[in-house]
Amino acid sequence: MQSPRKPKLQLLHSEDAMSPAKLEAFRRLSTETIKASLHAGQPGALKTRPDGTVLEGHHRLCILLERGEDIHQLPRERLERET
Repeated sequence: MQSPRKPKLQLLHSEDAMSPAKLEAFRRLSTETIKASLHAGQPGALKTRPDGTVLEGHHRLCILLERGEDIHQLPRERLERET
């Protein structure tokens, strides 16, 4: 049985809106370390809405994109929008 497709991730913030200090700190980490920090259950896990809108993990995803990584298949915690 094939797993359902995950929606593509959509960043809420452009790189211009991100903290340069945080970006530099994450650039010092290995790609595998960054990916591991995004796994569900970790503090600071990649959190998204069901439509793929990123709620947490912007800086690390930006670094992975810089490195040519496919971010859209990363494991994520899906959070429902609060009403």
